[in-house]
Amino acid sequence: MASLPYTIIGTPFSTFTRSITLALHYKGLAFNQVRVVPHSDTAYENHPFGFLPTLIIHEIDGTPVNLKLRESQAIARYIDRVAPVPSLCISDGDAHALIAEQMWEFVSFAGAHGFPAVEKGVVKPRVAAIDGKLTDAEVRQSITAGVERLRKFLTNTENAMSPEGYVFGEKLSWADFFLYPLLADLRAIPEGELLSERLKKWMAKMDELDAVKTTNAGTLSVGARPP
Repeated sequence: MASLPYTIIGTPFSTFTRSITLALHYKGLAFNQVRVVPHSDTAYENHPFGFLPTLIIHEIDGTPVNLKLRESQAIARYIDRVAPVPSLCISDGDAHALIAEQMWEFVSFAGAHGFPAVEKGVVKPRVAAIDGKLTDAEVRQSITAGVERLRKFLTNTENAMSPEGYVFGEKLSWADFFLYPLLADLRAIPEGELLSERLKKWMAKMDELDAVKTTNAGTLSVGARPP
């Protein structure tokens, strides 16, 4: 039996993995972390498609199970159910949300549209080009289409947020933890100049969280590179 109740499979460089470790730290849940990249042997051993992260639940009600829970939204829902305080879910009427499901809508936006726009379209090509010794002008030319898609994502994201505070005003939620790793990576590259004042203020508020500080190591925001 593992000495800690959970094991997370995924490198700190993975934005989806960081969304989950942010929550684990925020809720005070102890865990081991196996730092592997997507589509590695270990990733495939724990996820049928080799994606990250996987949460291994070592026991349930004292019974060893070593259950592998895959997909970040499923993991998020499990974490908030077994550790409901402090909650990362919103309620009907919080800030501008009429119904609580608008938080999961935002989370889905971040994963389905934010990851391609931020990471695949701009961050990953920018980092690869920099490491390949291209000039800034050459890099910007190579990611022109990606930058346009990124602009649209950032505009739509800001429009879906409360004007002040966290994504849903005073209530920290999964929406914040799914968006933050993406924009932390973006802020670390020159295209971070596209971040609006509202998004910069939101990031500064997020930066104050102990969970954010604890999960900085191994990410692009502190100069790390893909493992």
